[in-house]
Amino acid sequence: MSPRKAVVAALAAALLAGPGVAAQAATPQPQTTAAPAPARDRAAAATITWSLVRASNPTEDQRSAYDLITKAMNAAVARYNNLSDLGKTLTVRYEPGVPTADGNINGTIRFGSNRSYMNERTALHEISHTIGVGTSSGWSRLGGSGTWTGGQATALVRQYDGSGAKISTGGGHFWPYGLNYDNEWSGTAADRHVHIVAAMVRDGL
Repeated sequence: MSPRKAVVAALAAALLAGPGVAAQAATPQPQTTAAPAPARDRAAAATITWSLVRASNPTEDQRSAYDLITKAMNAAVARYNNLSDLGKTLTVRYEPGVPTADGNINGTIRFGSNRSYMNERTALHEISHTIGVGTSSGWSRLGGSGTWTGGQATALVRQYDGSGAKISTGGGHFWPYGLNYDNEWSGTAADRHVHIVAAMVRDGL
């Protein structure tokens, strides 16, 4: 064997026999490209934001309402942002003359003086109106018959409630999971409400 071949053979043998080299080669190397974030993490980057219009010198009634509305809206917006990828800029007002609360597709939500409506359930419900529930042309097209006809939201309610389930529509509202009344409230119903509204948007709301 020539000296050159002997050196090559010795190096090859050392490589094969060297446990430190083998172990190092088997160690996974860090990825230079980050893996896609889980869906929930991606949804957390949603851009529903809100602001409350406040009087410059609020009365005691206004301060009380502002506190309750802020708590309700913070909870509702956090739930939408954690569970969906929807985006909207909302302007919230306290207007005592409003009977309960209302939401407009232009992004405005108004709360009346009735404190029983200043809760997360109402805030979630009104946010859905700003996104298009009962207020958009897509709503008229897909929900005007009394039953939501969009495939994604329908598939979702069937996943929740069985193969015969449907989303009923009327008066600008939907059920189940529309959170139209306080007796519909639960954490599960609130989560499902957000998922269904997001699915309606994917359907063309």
